[in-house]
Amino acid sequence: MFRGHFRHTIDPKGRLSIPAKFREVLREAGSDRLVMAPNGTALDVYPEDKWRELEDRVNTLAKLDPDRRRFQHVYLSAGLDVVLDPHGRIQILQDYRERATLAKNVVIIGMMDHFEIWDEDRWSHYQREHAGPLDDLRERLAAKGV
Repeated sequence: MFRGHFRHTIDPKGRLSIPAKFREVLREAGSDRLVMAPNGTALDVYPEDKWRELEDRVNTLAKLDPDRRRFQHVYLSAGLDVVLDPHGRIQILQDYRERATLAKNVVIIGMMDHFEIWDEDRWSHYQREHAGPLDDLRERLAAKGV
């Protein structure tokens, strides 16, 4: 399970060190293979097995379902296989850095079954926009059974 927020930097060659806690999760799962995809505001990074689970869930939808096709075109087709190097880093291609507006300073946030890589300034802005009491959100989630 990926939990927490971690500040890191992308080096000039586009490499990003994955937090030690996240590397431990991957090591326990016995995998150094990940799948990365731009999500519109950041990069999603899934362990390969969790990405395959997502693909399998989408595959259960009717082939001509317009939501399935759009999700496949926009998101799943952008999935890029990456592997942790011996130093616990991943390579982020320039195109993917641009698509997620990643500069040097990033925040890596745990999202339970995957993690996201955000540009530090964009994450700060998102946090300011969505700050405040969580009471309403908790009530809505409780109504959904959480």
